[in-house]
Amino acid sequence: MENWDEVRTAFHVARMGTVSGAAGVLGVHHATVIRHIDAIEARLGVKLFQRHARGYTPTEAGADLLRVAQATDDQFNQLVGRLKGQGDAVSGELVVTSLVGLSPLLAPVLTGFQRAHPDLMVRYLTGDRLFRLEYGEAHVAIRAGSVPEQPDNVVQPFTTLRAGLYASRDYAEAHGIPNGIEEFAGHRFVGHDDENNRAPFFRWLRATVAPEAITFRASSGMANEHAVMAGAGIGFLPEWMAAQRDDLVQVMAPQPDWSSSLWLVTHVDLHRSTKVQSFTKYLKTRAGDWAL
Repeated sequence: MENWDEVRTAFHVARMGTVSGAAGVLGVHHATVIRHIDAIEARLGVKLFQRHARGYTPTEAGADLLRVAQATDDQFNQLVGRLKGQGDAVSGELVVTSLVGLSPLLAPVLTGFQRAHPDLMVRYLTGDRLFRLEYGEAHVAIRAGSVPEQPDNVVQPFTTLRAGLYASRDYAEAHGIPNGIEEFAGHRFVGHDDENNRAPFFRWLRATVAPEAITFRASSGMANEHAVMAGAGIGFLPEWMAAQRDDLVQVMAPQPDWSSSLWLVTHVDLHRSTKVQSFTKYLKTRAGDWAL
């Protein structure tokens, strides 16, 4: 294909479904869009779209072109993400992703790093989905659980977060505190609403406590933590979080099987860039604040 402008135009027509929509995305006149479509169809000798009153619908050939053009667009986006991370200056965007539950720990680290590099614009993305480093969606990811296995990523052991079993003082005054697992009967517990949640301490809780005893369930770890602190029942808190409060009672000390491993993940193409190396080095120096 000699004229990539025509391919790009056809891609956006297929994606938007109308000439005017594609023209708006491309920033050109709608007559230019029509001219490009007519030209590429004439060059290929095949109809890419069915024209109708509501717009343009891809034919089978048009759908094939859309798939190839989408892959090409993804590759260009990947390239742009990589180029943004290159260079010797610690400036531009730094995109970091983690579970939202780590935000109380990561936000101060990111703020400190930005303070040392005032030309840096930080984007901190949280959520359960895995942001795709290979497409430039993030420069650095902090991931929990088993070793990440996505290809082309550099994975480093980072730190371990320990969790203990706690209750609020209000709960302790109302219900007492069990002295070991054998005294769990009659107590109320806070657990995850997803029975397939793989957090090691939630798996332990489901195996140890009767289902009816888990009387408060939430769909996120952070919501569970807030419920424990509010007195809903006995539940798990990260040790670093519990250490910052004086209104909690430890029911059971952190156990090795309850710990969660954290991994530092970067893409191989950006791993050695100055910005990524500077941030990961700084992050590692602060990791000692995360574990007790």
